[in-house]
Amino acid sequence: MRALLAGARRKERELIRFTRELVECESPTDDKAAVDRCAALAAERLTAIGGKVKLHRQKQFGSLLEARVGPKRAAGGRILLLGHLDTVWPLGTLKTMPWREREGRLAGPGVFDMKAGVAMALTALELLLETDLLNREVVVLLNSEEEVGSPVSRPVTERVARECAAVYVLEPAQGLACKTARKGTGDWRIEVKGVAAHAGVDFEKGASALRELARVIETVSGWTDPKRGLTVSVGIAGGGSKSNVIPAEAWAEVDVRIARLADGARIERKFAGLKAVDRRCSLSVSGGINRPPMERSRGTVALYQRARALAAELGFGLREAATGGGSDGNFTAALGIPTLDGMGAVGEGAHARHESVLVEHLAPRTAMLAGMITAASV
Repeated sequence: MRALLAGARRKERELIRFTRELVECESPTDDKAAVDRCAALAAERLTAIGGKVKLHRQKQFGSLLEARVGPKRAAGGRILLLGHLDTVWPLGTLKTMPWREREGRLAGPGVFDMKAGVAMALTALELLLETDLLNREVVVLLNSEEEVGSPVSRPVTERVARECAAVYVLEPAQGLACKTARKGTGDWRIEVKGVAAHAGVDFEKGASALRELARVIETVSGWTDPKRGLTVSVGIAGGGSKSNVIPAEAWAEVDVRIARLADGARIERKFAGLKAVDRRCSLSVSGGINRPPMERSRGTVALYQRARALAAELGFGLREAATGGGSDGNFTAALGIPTLDGMGAVGEGAHARHESVLVEHLAPRTAMLAGMITAASV
């Protein structure tokens, strides 16, 4: 591990250079051409280290990048390094949020979530290849639409993951910790149809969609159960047309987080069973669970314990954490494949203008990732 750390330190400047190249190639999810340009940069780097690259081309979103590196028939099982290249930042963000390297930090749109993690993974592979330590096939899968729920990449992620013995997700760390559990996520839209009427002349003839929506909001919010890790949050709502008109339409969008897989079907049944209290109103409910939870499994804990031991050899402590946010690792963990998340950069500010990465942790965590890839067994 000391040799891997020394190698990672030698490569630190190149790692930072490549991170900057990825950051300055802006790649908002909704701009296919931009994400494709970023995928081309990563593909070029993977090809240069001997990877066999395949682009899964999409019509609406950018291409999914799959690359295979290392010997196919080595003992110990294939490893999946899982990440994404899309960001939440629109084109042109660099004008007001440029790449910066100062006071021990790297800053810029997407640097923390999660372009530094991609650069770390490719650096770890390069390091193992140069030292002849890459003893198994590694699949690198970089998706193009993770930030909007992975609508096209999920089947590819699940197919590739089924070929692998373990998955390391390149999402940023939780503080200094890796992630052994994530909540699953769901989204619902509730639409209410009422009866419009003049609020002064024909009040009794109206059926307020907004009042009915208020009842619904109170109902679904009451399903929150913090002890189970279940939260139901109405994030945005609207309705009505004029203050003197009984509102005929109203709507709300609901965010749901679940810590337990079994709660997914239960909450879906609850939404499906919603009924209007005022029979003159009608409800239309759409949506569902789109990411299963990443539950803390025995296989994931075993991976964490190995990573913690390697971190100790490298001179730093590694804790585990759970988070309410989802990642593509939710999909692989739900398949029963040991999945360790938060294997990317240490920093702060995901999706925020103060997004940044701490340089001091890049080399040690890259060395740890390299050690996890080449561990004797999975």
